Amino acid sequence: MANLDMKDLERIMGEMGKEIPEVMRAFNQLHHAATKNGALSAKEKELIALGIAVAIRCSYCILAHVNSALQAGATKEEIMETLGVAVLMSGGPGVAYATEAIKVLEQAVK
Repeated sequence: MANLDMKDLERIMGEMGKEIPEVMRAFNQLHHAATKNGALSAKEKELIALGIAVAIRCSYCILAHVNSALQAGATKEEIMETLGVAVLMSGGPGVAYATEAIKVLEQAVK
């Protein structure tokens, strides 16, 4: 996993917003629209995003979505079950990337 924390990720994305403002504004609008409460809660949507992040092997996405899921009220148990589904859908590589999510979770709940 890249050695990056949420503050670094947010800072770098802020810099991207200065360089490519239209793209980042559109991305942020899409993110908010896709994760707001609806038929599924924001928490459920963040857990889905986390599972996808593990399955597609995106370290930065894992970092962001573990933190967002926690902020949306997800429990450690819900995150662990999400990781189990991600492993089901992605096999051995999912196990390796699930360990990244567990590291982020451990740091976030200290």
